Amino acid sequence: MTVYSAPGLLVPDDLESSFVRPGDYPVHIAAFAPPRRSPAPEPGNGPVYLDPAMHAVIQRAHRIANSDASVLIRGESGTGKEVIARYIHRNSPRSAGPFVAVNCAAIPEQLLESELFGHERGAFSGALAQRIGKLEAAQNGTLLLDEISEMDRKLQAKLLRAIQEREVDRIGGRTPVRLNVRIVATTNRDIELEVKRQTFREDLYFRLNVVSVHIPALRNRPADIPALAEYFIAKYRREAGSGQRRLSPAALLALSAHNWPGNVRELENTIHRALVLTTEATIEPGALEVGPPSVADMPGSAGFVCRPLHLMERDAIIAALRSTGGNRTHTASMLGLSIRALRNKIGLYLSQGIDVPPSGGVPGTQ
Repeated sequence: MTVYSAPGLLVPDDLESSFVRPGDYPVHIAAFAPPRRSPAPEPGNGPVYLDPAMHAVIQRAHRIANSDASVLIRGESGTGKEVIARYIHRNSPRSAGPFVAVNCAAIPEQLLESELFGHERGAFSGALAQRIGKLEAAQNGTLLLDEISEMDRKLQAKLLRAIQEREVDRIGGRTPVRLNVRIVATTNRDIELEVKRQTFREDLYFRLNVVSVHIPALRNRPADIPALAEYFIAKYRREAGSGQRRLSPAALLALSAHNWPGNVRELENTIHRALVLTTEATIEPGALEVGPPSVADMPGSAGFVCRPLHLMERDAIIAALRSTGGNRTHTASMLGLSIRALRNKIGLYLSQGIDVPPSGGVPGTQ
């Protein structure tokens, strides 16, 4: 079986669990095969995904990696923008160089200039020694400017000059330092609107937006939800040293029905919390604490609570089939069913006139 994936994990921007070591992920997740002209990502260095929407993102990122163009990565908070930035770096000619990240929203304005450009000893009160800025630290590598839209306009002008001239002036310095750095920036805002409001410089926007990548919200890539949930279960189960854990069909249905306003970061916290709250081998909806699923949006569903068990099972199976694009093998593995049992269930639903996602809904699956 082949699915859209690469050995790794698409996780939120500020988490250290951005990449998966070989053997961490279930074996039914296969490696993404990039274009022949581009170097294939090494095991453990790429995002993992199942949804076709993310397939397009990874293909675009892989093409971008071989160039030296500046990249602007867009997406809601928690969608995995830094992970895509790291993927681009790891598959670029600069992969042997450093990857340096600066969170423009987390550093106070008065400190961000020194953080980026560095300073000489005695340049200002408290500058007791020379400090190399992040631009210099990223020499021959990649500099990630996370949430670039939060940067003050005055500092934007200095950053623009450094990018255009390929040199940096340390605060208090006399001689510019030449730069050989690729710039990747991220934003969770409508940056074109910020340009119109004159809170973000138009010239810097055009300099950064040579190539752009948009990461869809988790709610818009539903096939990634069960795959990410499985990964987080494996991750936190190992940390706790507990035995095998599995989501029940009803829990899977609850996850698939949730809107995930916090995206992958919220999903990770949800799974972590569930493993803390239950010691059972099977994780039920109550441990997830994501609220009752919105089953009103699902065909044939009249409510989740106090419904016959066979209807809940049917809805869970159909939801799982949708999330995997109709992939029978992956759905059976995810639900803990044999492939024969799943096919028998599907045959029953079809005989009852129930709309079941067709097999092979995602190219490359079976």
